[in-house]
Amino acid sequence: MFHVEIHRRLGTFELDVAFASRDEGGVTALFGASGAGKTAVVDCVAGLARPDSGRIVVGGRVLFDSVTGLDVPTSRRGLGYVFQDSRLFPHLTVRRNLAYGMRRAASSPRVAFDDVVSRLGIGHLLDRRPRALSGGERQRVAVGRALLTDPALLLMDEPLASLDQARKDELLPFLAELPARFGVPILYVSHAVDEILRVADDLVVLGGGRVLATGSVEEVIGRTDAAGSGRSSVLAAVVDGHEDDYGLTRLRVGEAVLRVARLDLLAGARVRVQIRAAEVILGKTVPRDLSVQNVLPGTVRALGDAGPSRVWVEVDVGAPLLAEVTRRAAAQLGLAVGEPVVALVKSLSIAPGRIAAR
Repeated sequence: MFHVEIHRRLGTFELDVAFASRDEGGVTALFGASGAGKTAVVDCVAGLARPDSGRIVVGGRVLFDSVTGLDVPTSRRGLGYVFQDSRLFPHLTVRRNLAYGMRRAASSPRVAFDDVVSRLGIGHLLDRRPRALSGGERQRVAVGRALLTDPALLLMDEPLASLDQARKDELLPFLAELPARFGVPILYVSHAVDEILRVADDLVVLGGGRVLATGSVEEVIGRTDAAGSGRSSVLAAVVDGHEDDYGLTRLRVGEAVLRVARLDLLAGARVRVQIRAAEVILGKTVPRDLSVQNVLPGTVRALGDAGPSRVWVEVDVGAPLLAEVTRRAAAQLGLAVGEPVVALVKSLSIAPGRIAAR
């Protein structure tokens, strides 16, 4: 759906990135610490900044090519952009802000006004002006305006950064469904892992102006310290049921069952679960008389160097689960590829913010 190659020098900072989305579109997240180059990439894609060299292609259409000298103006790129602040026109009602987006759309747009208003839940806001809206409502309108331009690609630069957690929780489900509902791929900038888990299909990790890793969310978070607090696994799971007497929810990961603090989700709901490698304990036999509720049998698939005193271990428990243990523990257990092990994970170590409904 889109292909990005950008080289640009900004003073002492050098941006040199290349990545592409998968053919089926969805949400591709740009992730990294402040100063990694995320916004610089999006601005180049939008045409707000000009790369020194490179090539940008969206939906098969070349927007920038330094070899041929092509540089399509921002107004003709056919992209939608949602900023950290909504940037709505303060003197216009919500209806007229949305209508402004429609004036930039193609003659036969794929996205209909009534559909956007309904899906974003903003019908009751149409006659209000931006100053009468909450932060979350303003961002919904901003997303709606961008969608109504009928974009080939929707750019979102930290769209939830200025919102509190409650407002984020309101908006995330809407953002996650946009590509499938409206057929619009998204390039989504964020430094928040909980947002990435809930909205993204693919992940591009940036650091110092370079691409550190790219691939599916599950693959990339397992390969890198994307969360900034050590390596972790992201497991795709399904809500198997609830144990209300104990305040727990059962999640099924392949044939294994993972118990976590009670989730307000129906059985059958799909979720992603992030488990930090340092919080996984490995053993050779199923333990008895322990408080740990999650005992996942598996097989060692890979081992690697995690530092002077540590190793990381990838265990197949129906999905790849990473553990980080001391070299001494690995030697005592005789860990080796192909060896059976059991992985222990405390239910309460998996905080709600690391479980995302999909």
